[in-house]
Amino acid sequence: MGYAKTIRLEATYDEAVPKVKEALAAKGFGTLTEIDVRATMHEKLGVDMEPYLIIGACNPGLAHRALDAEREIGLLLPCNVVVRQAGRGVIVDALDPSIMASVPGNDDLVPVAEEASRLLDQVLEQLASGSPTASG
Repeated sequence: MGYAKTIRLEATYDEAVPKVKEALAAKGFGTLTEIDVRATMHEKLGVDMEPYLIIGACNPGLAHRALDAEREIGLLLPCNVVVRQAGRGVIVDALDPSIMASVPGNDDLVPVAEEASRLLDQVLEQLASGSPTASG
């Protein structure tokens, strides 16, 4: 079973990061956390790697519904989105929200995961098409 939804953008990392955040926000996802993996690996291990950012994105309404269905689901929240340099382009990976429903096997989480998946698909489609962000 795959666990990522992935697109490639013909953009620089510095161009892509704000576009990803804007596209997420347009679909109701706020940024709870940002982990600069490149900086962390350099600081902690002295390892150099490509620019790599993990965005902890959260849609409060969906998170609330998921937590109402199963309190332990917080272990699988927020929706992680990775932006990473790949050659001359950028890869954007989003965790497939169906994982949220499949791990605990709670059928009450399925509609929440489906809605999160639909919204993240729209974010990725918007980014891939290069169209401007719009609510909806």
